[in-house]
Amino acid sequence: MVAQLHVPRLVPIFNPIVRRLLRVGRLMGPNALLSVRGRKSGEVRTTPVALLEVGGRRWTVGTFGNVNWVRNLRAAGEGTLTVGRRTERVRAVELDRAQAESFFADVLAPFVGRTWFARWLLGSVLHARDILDDPRGAAALRPVFELHRAEG
Repeated sequence: MVAQLHVPRLVPIFNPIVRRLLRVGRLMGPNALLSVRGRKSGEVRTTPVALLEVGGRRWTVGTFGNVNWVRNLRAAGEGTLTVGRRTERVRAVELDRAQAESFFADVLAPFVGRTWFARWLLGSVLHARDILDDPRGAAALRPVFELHRAEG
């Protein structure tokens, strides 16, 4: 089980703005809205998430650890991704620690490493520099889900 990490103060302030922007289209880089049924309330909750697409595969990372959307996705095993008017049901498979470590080292680090802005955002704003510097440690703290198109 991963811990809940410190969520930077800016995240709760910007999440409502990001949600609105993502509803009108992909204006926020590789981000999407993830809607998941709450594990206790049963109500659908929507949060912005980073969505990494490489080689026809898609992942999202619980950057701040075991937060509510992570626990809800883990419990539900599925959700809905939305960008603008495009909506898709997805099935989520949580990577084990070794798979997450490999994902951080072999997929995410090369992707983020291409631009200084992505490196700055990950390290300075999101306080997640360990994803690049220490994939093993990041895998112990930050859950990763591979998202597959849901059948039906």
